Amino acid sequence: MTSPTLTRPELTAADRCDRCGAAAQVRAILSTGGELLFCGHHAREHETKLKELAADIQRG
Repeated sequence: MTSPTLTRPELTAADRCDRCGAAAQVRAILSTGGELLFCGHHAREHETKLKELAADIQRG
């Protein structure tokens, strides 16, 4: 028996950056299960820290 895999929906024009409200281009899924959405600018700004936190970074 296999367990179901949870998938996250694709980013849409309605998804907004958690820092500035611009259109989200990147979803960072944290190891704790939470997620953060970032525009391209803020994704680049926080990329190093997200990698340190072992976040799964998905580009939309």
